Amino acid sequence: MLNYIIRRVALGLLTLLLITFVVYALIRHMPGTPLTLDMANMDPRMMPSQEEIDRMNRLYGLDKPWYEAYFIWLKNVVQLDFGRSIPQNNEPVLNLILERMPATLLLSVTSLFLTYLLSIPIGLWSTVRSGTFAERAASTLLYMLYSLPAFVAALYLQLLFYSKLGWLPLFGMHSDNYETLSTAGKAWDLLKHSILPIVCFTYGSLAYDSRFIRANMQEVIRQDYIRTARAKGVPPGRVIWHHAFRNTLIPLVTLFGLTLPHLLSGAVILEQIFAWPGMGRLYFEAIGQRDYDTIMGLTLMFSVLTLLGQLLADLLYAVVDPRVTYQ
Repeated sequence: MLNYIIRRVALGLLTLLLITFVVYALIRHMPGTPLTLDMANMDPRMMPSQEEIDRMNRLYGLDKPWYEAYFIWLKNVVQLDFGRSIPQNNEPVLNLILERMPATLLLSVTSLFLTYLLSIPIGLWSTVRSGTFAERAASTLLYMLYSLPAFVAALYLQLLFYSKLGWLPLFGMHSDNYETLSTAGKAWDLLKHSILPIVCFTYGSLAYDSRFIRANMQEVIRQDYIRTARAKGVPPGRVIWHHAFRNTLIPLVTLFGLTLPHLLSGAVILEQIFAWPGMGRLYFEAIGQRDYDTIMGLTLMFSVLTLLGQLLADLLYAVVDPRVTYQ
């Protein structure tokens, strides 16, 4: 297995190199730079001279060709220096990421927990009750939920729970008086602000995963060994849980590995709608400001998480299925 991991890590490093090289080339060819976009909002009477602009370009390395600047960035990353955000007053990129990470983790971890907590029982129930009116109604509802865009659901939920009922806040992570609240008050305030984003983050994955589990279970229960177990008088619950569900774990593990990057990537549109200070919104802001180092830092992090998720899924195959070996 060690040789397999070494090969996968080597391939992953090559993939990272290619991804970051292409992304850096793309962002450096976007119109504008961090300096010119900032100057667009300045008073014309306060505009710096051309000499001052050239000096700032040299200071921030914007005068170099993109391929040369890329290798400078890569050298710094190897030394664990992810650069600084020019639009954010030269704030280290790592600090910006760490500052936004808890907000995204609050939504993504809660959403992931709820998704698997609910989708597995729903998928198993749909398998047991296959063909009944209740199962068909539930499948239709899940299909409709999966087809509903999250940003549309977010707008309707805001209209209902804020404009009509007044039960939940419209946007943001905290109320204006958050710092003056007690510990319990802060927890309740955070909960109220996070309910709608969590619902929008969760319902699509819940609908997809439930249907995914049901589809895999329907395939497994048609196998000969399931019919043999039933013929031997094995209780139905044990057949479904012990014999059938265990043999659907490989595709479920694959799905789990693919969700790992979403733990930190956030959702750009949803975080914009709810003004949620997470990683997706940071990515959106960085692109709009041509914040090269922040874009590259986030791209590198998401790419690493994607590759780690795939590697983790491959390694878990041997755990859930003893027949899988990497020797």
